[in-house]
Amino acid sequence: MRRKHEDFHDGAKDGLTPLEPLDLKKIEDFDQLLRAMGQTAFGGRNLGEAADVLEAMLRDPDCTVIGTFSGAMSVAKMGLLICEMIDRGWLKAVITTGALVAHGFIETLGRAHYKYPENVSDRTLFQQGYNRIYDTLEMEANLDYAEDVFRAVLEKLDQDQVWSSAGLCRELGKYLAEHTDAPGILRNAYLKGVPVFIPAFTDSELGLDLAGYMVRQALAAGQEFPAALGALSLKFNPFVDLGAYAQQALAAKKLGIFTIGGGVPRNWAQQVAPYLELLSTRLQIELPEVRFHYGVRICPEPAHWGGLSGCTFKEGVSWGKFVSPEDGGRFAEVLCDATIAWPLLLKGVSQRLEKGRPK
Repeated sequence: MRRKHEDFHDGAKDGLTPLEPLDLKKIEDFDQLLRAMGQTAFGGRNLGEAADVLEAMLRDPDCTVIGTFSGAMSVAKMGLLICEMIDRGWLKAVITTGALVAHGFIETLGRAHYKYPENVSDRTLFQQGYNRIYDTLEMEANLDYAEDVFRAVLEKLDQDQVWSSAGLCRELGKYLAEHTDAPGILRNAYLKGVPVFIPAFTDSELGLDLAGYMVRQALAAGQEFPAALGALSLKFNPFVDLGAYAQQALAAKKLGIFTIGGGVPRNWAQQVAPYLELLSTRLQIELPEVRFHYGVRICPEPAHWGGLSGCTFKEGVSWGKFVSPEDGGRFAEVLCDATIAWPLLLKGVSQRLEKGRPK
């Protein structure tokens, strides 16, 4: 049956939100740009809506915001964005990869990363002592220097104490604070008392450096190689991190999460909710319900590839990780290269908060 014109709905009468053309003549700063983008479509609208959610998250006095970061963000020179979020008090915990921390540690030590010359083969780069990270180079000499510094820090640790990634990051941050004024993720986190967790610690240069340190000690003590590969002279237990993070989540009135990329940092941060729920049901412990009320994610990987990096917040609701939108949860996801969207988002929201006018 053919529809009649008088049966068609009107968007205004239905209460739909009208879109508006992006008029650059009316835009004077990043805040206004994001507000205008939020009234457009596609990725621009996603970024504008992410600014609204991040603003709400940061304005909520009851919200504890967790930052998770993966990908080569420090090599990509995005590390100061994390420092900015730490210094402004936006982040109460950082969960990240060992690689991101290691490259950022090198940067704070004053070493440089370089633009990759595309006319040089990867075989030649290896022979010359360059490690390629997409379009950027990390010098092998930088990694050796960082290992020297890390070893000096390790040698001063209490060998009887049980260490975890957060403890080691705190000691490295303390070293940086005592030896340089240069901003850096570990240094700024240490100065602000923000824990830095690296769930997959052994999957990183820092993890290899710690392993090498223990092998070095074993060989010095007379142990034969390759048996020295199993040396565990420094007590390291990742469950110390899990326990500390779970306590922090339990103490929060509300939780928010700001995510760059995905992978282990993101999932490790989010799984605290089902972990505490399992403890409550299986061990008969009375615990408050822990869910993330807010979430902002910037990641280029869509959900249909099936990877965790593309997992949506909506999917996380089914796991008990997030408060559903029907119950007041607010989430925004931006499918974009973080080096493009992240600086715009932070600059705009910073200006918005400085103006003091909520959305």
